[in-house]
Amino acid sequence: MAIYTLLTKSPQFGANCFVAPQAVIIGDVITGAQCSFWFHAVVRGDVNTIRIGNRVNIQDHAMLHGTYQKTSLQIGDDVSIGHRAIVHGCTIESKVLIGMGAIVMDHCHVEPYTIIAAGAVLTEHTRTETGWIYAGTPAKKIKPVSEALKQGEIERIAKNYILYSSWYNECNVLK
Repeated sequence: MAIYTLLTKSPQFGANCFVAPQAVIIGDVITGAQCSFWFHAVVRGDVNTIRIGNRVNIQDHAMLHGTYQKTSLQIGDDVSIGHRAIVHGCTIESKVLIGMGAIVMDHCHVEPYTIIAAGAVLTEHTRTETGWIYAGTPAKKIKPVSEALKQGEIERIAKNYILYSSWYNECNVLK
């Protein structure tokens, strides 16, 4: 685990967060409770602020960043950011699933109960509608998020990552 203070700014973690040994978290990053940062995830609060809500999971090889003097990164509660996703200088509201390998660019605003499909690219300044799946490059609204997907994917994955991180309690948990 690499947690770095940069220019007097140190990451701050809520209760019961898990940080994998190879995760890197730098600078002006503040998280809520029960967040998890998985193997090789990078959260760079070096050039702008990053604020993360409760029960957010940042999966393996994901990259979170902002743009110097332009865009911070805001993430709500119960958000899953898939393996190898890039989330950059945007706002992700609560109860969102960002799929594996997806890219969310500067100034995007992702509304609640939205799924950004694996490999999708949300181009700069895109604003999603609540309750829709976005897919493709550039990402387009393709279909509504059903109740089954809300519970079976968005909420289930967020809850599962709390469980997964509990398996590592002996290994490494920030208190």
